[in-house]
Parts: sequence; C-alpha cells; structure tokens
Amino acid sequence: MLRPKLIDTLKNYSLKQFQHDLSAGIVVGIVALPLAIAFAIASGVTPEKGIITAIIAGFIISALGGSRVQIGGPTGAFVVIVYEIIQRYGMDGLVVATVMAGVMLVLFGFARFGAVIKLIPYPVIIGFTSGIALIIFSSQINDLLGLGLTAIPSGFIEKWHLFLLNISKTNFSSLCVSAGTIFAILVIQRKSRKIPGSFIAIIFTTLIVQLFHLPVETIGDRFGSINGSFSLPEFPTINIKLLESLSRPAFTIAVLAGIESLLSAVVADGMIGGKHRSNMELIAQGIANIVVPFFGGIPATGAIARTATNVYNGGRTPVAGIIHAITLAIIFIFFGKYAVLIPLATLAGILVIIAYRMGEWRSFSMVLQGPKSDALVLLIVFLLTVMFDLTIAIEIGILLAAFLFIRRIVNSNIINQMQGVYVDEEERDDPDALSKKIIPQGVEVYEINGPFFFGVASTFIETMNNIEKEPLIRILRMRHALSIDATAMNALRRVVNESRKRKILIILSGLNSDIYNKIERSGLVKLIGSENILPNISGALERAEKFLSERQHK
Repeated sequence: MLRPKLIDTLKNYSLKQFQHDLSAGIVVGIVALPLAIAFAIASGVTPEKGIITAIIAGFIISALGGSRVQIGGPTGAFVVIVYEIIQRYGMDGLVVATVMAGVMLVLFGFARFGAVIKLIPYPVIIGFTSGIALIIFSSQINDLLGLGLTAIPSGFIEKWHLFLLNISKTNFSSLCVSAGTIFAILVIQRKSRKIPGSFIAIIFTTLIVQLFHLPVETIGDRFGSINGSFSLPEFPTINIKLLESLSRPAFTIAVLAGIESLLSAVVADGMIGGKHRSNMELIAQGIANIVVPFFGGIPATGAIARTATNVYNGGRTPVAGIIHAITLAIIFIFFGKYAVLIPLATLAGILVIIAYRMGEWRSFSMVLQGPKSDALVLLIVFLLTVMFDLTIAIEIGILLAAFLFIRRIVNSNIINQMQGVYVDEEERDDPDALSKKIIPQGVEVYEINGPFFFGVASTFIETMNNIEKEPLIRILRMRHALSIDATAMNALRRVVNESRKRKILIILSGLNSDIYNKIERSGLVKLIGSENILPNISGALERAEKFLSERQHK
C-alpha cells in the first residue's frame, strides 16, 4: 500500500499521544544534532550541511514514510561514499549522485522492490557495514589524537602508515577530550537510554576546552563560522559524461539507503509491535534525497539509533519525527553559531562509538564460524570495502551471494527419481502419495522441487540423459515446482525432442497455473500434447497405463 503512515495515525490522534510525541521529538532532535555535525565533517563537508540534511530529510521521511517511528537523516553508512564522490567530482557531483539515488529509490518503491532489498544476504550486509565502521574509525584518528595532519591519503594502508609515522605528535589534550567523550557516552547510556549521552558529552567537553583554554582544534578553527540559515536551492551543472560517471556511486547510495532504512524500520516494528510499508518507505527516502541536495544537504536514510531513541522516549507516530526536525531547525537557527566551539576531538570520540556499534563485530565473528561460503562472502566484501571501493564491494558481494545461492540450489537434489517411497513417506494422509500408487513396469517418475530455472537446467538435462535402461514413459512430477524460466523451458523442450527420438513418452503432472500458462505460450503444451499434461500423479499414471495398453495392442 503506497500511503504514508502519517495519514493513518492522524485519524485517531489524541492529545496524550501528542504529548509523548512532543517529548520524544525534542529529545531525538537534541540527540541528532551532534550526530549530524559529526557525519558531515567525516564525509568531508561543512557541519551545517549535516544539520540541514537532518532537518529537511528528517521532516520528509517522517511526513511521507511508511513507518510510524522512523527518524531520518545523515548516517555513518554514507560517510565513505560521500567522501569519495566529493574527492573525485566535487560538490556538484555529490548533488547529482544524491538526486540520481533519490530517483532510483522512488522507482524501487513504485516497482515494489521493498521486499527484494530486504533479501540481500546477511554476510554482504555485515561485510560492508563492518568495513565502513573500520574506515570511519580510521578517518577519526587524526582528530582523536590531535596529530594536526592536513594531507591524509585516502588509501587504508597508506593512511595508517602516516598515522604511525606521526604518532609522536599526539596532542594529549585532544586525546583526553576524546577519551572523556567516549567514557561519558558509555557511562550515561549504561544508566539510561533516554538520556542523550553524546549531547551531554559535547556540552561538557566544550566547556572544559573553552574554560581552560586547552590547545584542541575546534569546528571554528577548521571551518570558520556556521551560518544558521537555509540557503536558496542551487542547481549544479550537468552533462551526460557526469551522469554516466556517477551512475554506479548513485546506485550504491540508493542500495545503502534502501537497506539501512528498511532494516531500521524492521527493528522499529519489533519494538512497537507494528508493521511498516516498505515500498512507501523507499519512496519517502527517495523524495528526501531528491530534495535535500538542492539545499546543500548530503544523502540521508533511516537511522536505527535515532529511531530507537524515538521509541524509548514514547514516540509512536510520524509526528515525533516531524517535531525532531523542527527542534533541529530551532537549534540551528538560534544556537548554530555556538557550534563552532565544539572540539573536533569530541566529535571523533562520538564517531568512534558509532563505528564500534556499527561494526557488529559479534555478528562478524558468528558469520566467520558459519558455512565457509558465507564466511568467504563476508571477508571479500569486508576487504573490498576497506582496501578498494564500497561500490565495487557491494556489487561483487551481491553477485557472489547470488552465485552461491544458485550453487546451493543446484546441489540440493532439486530433481529426484521417485522409487516407491520418497518424500511421500511423510504424507500418509495425501491421496497422491506415491507410496499408495502402483508404478507400471517401464515407467519412471521424477520429482522437480523448488524453482525450475537456469541454475538447474543443465542438471535436468544430464539426469534425463543418464539412462542405464531406457524407459517407455517418463513422468515429470512438478507439484512442488515453484516457477520456471526461459532456460528451463528450453531444457524441457530439448528433453522432449530427444525423448521422441528414443520413443519415450514424456508426461507432466501437478503443474501450477503460472507454469502451465508459461509453457503454453512457449508452445511446449502443443509439443508435449495436452493429453500428456495431467493435474496430479493419479491422472499421470492412468495416462501411462492407457499408453502402455495401446502400445501392446498395436
């Protein structure tokens, strides 16, 4: 259903619920402020761009989204890809890539791809999220230790080599601020999930740095003043070559936004006992990413931590997310100028906490101890993300997972010869159980289970050709065949034609309506003969007996 959750929740909206949404929205707005600033700086843009993103995207995602409690804004997932786009194509390139990603997300939603995106394999998700987490952590070492480096290479190994060479330049004031930030957040969040630990840490460390005049670099030192106002829409220069170059990064942004927003929505469903509309959520994410870049923002998606904070504080409708955006706007307009006093070491400490939690290292270890194929996919995606490029990592990860999935299906005995008792032993009450039937001499019965598709087409042909003694009739039982594709239909055509040459009759039984319609349109029904396509095994065996009887009387 493509209808925003806001419309449904406002039908029976009460003053009591508004009070809960108001308090939750204010708290989430306060929590979102330092995160928006931190993600912006880590992405290579100025702090206000992160706040503007949280305000505009947060409002749109809550107003149009398919979740009751989703909170949108900039997240750690985009840090790596945004930084790379800016380095290669500048801010104009980021605007174009973000808009392209937004259009893709809208198309995903209208094409009902919501359920498909949620099926991306777990090892792929853990691989690139853990890789992103390590990259975010690495990007903060300069500010965490106060090394004062200005030219930092983008390569992972080169970056760490530079850090180790300059470790003696560590600014202990910056290190203490970072360590204090991490300690404060961990202690506060252990006491209560409702208290915004990162916001308190920012106030505390900023006051200490300013009161004691500690030699710690601040936002103002690096970026100058923050303009607490919204700029008019800006339109970049676009050409075909730029669009072609940015198609893959844009696809990466769209996939990341889709995955993170839907994962966040699923987690939120479990917390409130609700059910989100995945396709409407994708459309809302897409619209947000189309609008935000024209006002200087960066890519946005649903944020799991902020969404959870919303739920913990009583938010139960999209009104809380709208209030969160309004709260951020008020802080930005009236107090944004004071953000220049925030130490960069504090933001580095916040991002270290985020990177650790984002990495899901327990899940990483769990997947490594699981099936070797899953561990291989995880490690390849992780290493590609860290060492090379996130876009390549996602593409190769999904392809690897798809090939492994096909391999498992091919090796799962999807085509089996039925010999007296097989699967039917567990189907004692099934009138079509083969154990209750008599298979005439000269008849072979094969069962096709699951999807009959290109991955098993060659196995099907080999099975049909692997004959010690040629039968007179071969029954293909397809009651458990879920679907059929063009490759499988071609394989079936080849088997039917080859069987005719060998004077073997092919009988099909138990086809569902979808498969029957497809083989009818392809001409296979005419080739096989409609009299040889029966609704169940009983009919197929009767047809076989009739054929044998006719053959004997000739």
